[in-house]
Amino acid sequence: MTGSSRWKIAAVIWLSLLLPARADEHEHTYTDKEEVVLWMNTVGPYHNRQETYKYFSLPFCAGSKKTISHYHETLGEALQGVELEFSGLDIKFKEEVMQTTYCEIELDKAKRDAFVYAIKNHYWYQMYIDDLPIWGIVGEADENGEDHYLWTYKKLEIGFNGNRIVDVNLTSEGKVKLVPNTRIAMSYSVKWKKSDVKFEDRFDKYLDPSFFQHRIHWFSIFNSFMMVIFLVGLVSMILMRTLRKDYARYSKEEEMDDMDRDLGDEYGWKQVHGDVFRPSSHPLIFSSLIGSGCQIFSVSLIVIIVAMIEDLYTERGSMLSTAIFVYAATSPVNGYFGGSLYAKQGGRRWIKQMFIGAFLIPAMVCGTAFFINFIAIYYHASRAIPFGTMVAVCCICFFVILPLNLVGTILGRNLSGQPNFPCRVNAVPRPIPEKKWFMEPAVIVCLGGILPFGSIFIEMYFIFTSFWAYKIYYVYGFMMLVLVILCIVTVCVTIVCTYFLLNAEDYRWQWTSFLSAASTAVYVYMYSFYYYFFKTKMYGLFQTSFYFGYMAVFSTALGIMCGAVGYIGTSAFVRKIYTNVKID
Repeated sequence: MTGSSRWKIAAVIWLSLLLPARADEHEHTYTDKEEVVLWMNTVGPYHNRQETYKYFSLPFCAGSKKTISHYHETLGEALQGVELEFSGLDIKFKEEVMQTTYCEIELDKAKRDAFVYAIKNHYWYQMYIDDLPIWGIVGEADENGEDHYLWTYKKLEIGFNGNRIVDVNLTSEGKVKLVPNTRIAMSYSVKWKKSDVKFEDRFDKYLDPSFFQHRIHWFSIFNSFMMVIFLVGLVSMILMRTLRKDYARYSKEEEMDDMDRDLGDEYGWKQVHGDVFRPSSHPLIFSSLIGSGCQIFSVSLIVIIVAMIEDLYTERGSMLSTAIFVYAATSPVNGYFGGSLYAKQGGRRWIKQMFIGAFLIPAMVCGTAFFINFIAIYYHASRAIPFGTMVAVCCICFFVILPLNLVGTILGRNLSGQPNFPCRVNAVPRPIPEKKWFMEPAVIVCLGGILPFGSIFIEMYFIFTSFWAYKIYYVYGFMMLVLVILCIVTVCVTIVCTYFLLNAEDYRWQWTSFLSAASTAVYVYMYSFYYYFFKTKMYGLFQTSFYFGYMAVFSTALGIMCGAVGYIGTSAFVRKIYTNVKID
């Protein structure tokens, strides 16, 4: 085999992993009496959405049909714990099946205990027909909680429009009491009905417009817009009036002779012109964070736009697969912004900066996933990531993300890596004078995230509910508006914070602007505690670890993105005001 052939095969493999699969049953068209596959996915407690197990981990039995024609799995499915197993039921397109027994369960004490445990914990299961999800409950207990019953009859009603399946409904019947040392017959039936639902609209029944398009949602967006208008107006008015006075005072000082200037009361942001463009402390970490934040913003923007154009919720794992693909493809953004900033700040170890920038976010996500994976393996949960999937993710990091980051770093250093500051940097740092406690960077950082969080916390509730509960998030137009609002509010707040800091003759604005915007993440994570304890009924080590682990990843990524947006906006503001002032 030649080298070019190997590369072609490798490219096909990676594209098939990253992109949603499209073949055979994914065409969603059938001929009469063609096989229709019923996939059994996972089973788990209702209140713990992420704590799922293979369907046949419970002592269910499968049908007699052993051969199947179609099965494809994407990287997104593997990471989300999708465990599709063939049900063994014989279903053919437009061919009705009367109630038929497909298998029997020999119920010994161990199997009965497994079913009783599942019923006590409100276990439900998920199935798929033609990518349409179906949910059913395992069983129920009587009012006293002493006797437990298993649903044994799956009554399927499938709607079709032409040669496509557009609707699936499941009715669970046949309640049988669980008694040890008995045989329980499992049965099913299939009824086909003609439907007027268009294939493009078949997922509409799973959406919840009354929840996502509630007046509270619209009101929160309107309220955030009012906050933006007020904040932008306030910032513009304060800064324009204040800066005009500053410029007038500094112009007046230019006309004074040296004696008058020495006797005058000099103060304000002009006094730190020789230090304001001094490199930040720890420039390697700082530039890596800024580059990563720019990449996260790019990924968020592109994925939201793709989700607005395409209904990603109609394909299993397609949202996660798209996010991974976009993240890998936007790696040059990380390298460009991080590498150029590090070069401007006089950094010499650019290769180390490139590695840190490239692996900062992947290491955080993979480290958290690795920790949670240990718990998932202990629980034998379907969320346990297979070794092959781990290898695939590592290969993407080393063979896709790293090279693209290198390209971006080289471009950034060569195209915009020159320190073209409007003011010279003094050789000796200026001493920072004492100031009031509320002007200290630590206080500014703590208060900086309140307004950005206030502009998004209602949307956080809808996003949390769609991920941690049983809602499909589809209003990506709202999410785009909230992202724009968040960026505007973040930039306005960091500009004001930086102006007050510089006016107090403290030139440590780089980290302050980044952290004051990034502190939004702290408030989001605190809100996640409130949501966990008051809005959900989650329990258990696995679900709790999963929730707080990935909420920490989400909050950190959001903080890095906000920090980068705040820093870039503030940097443009600082350059602007110092460009317009005459410096001796």
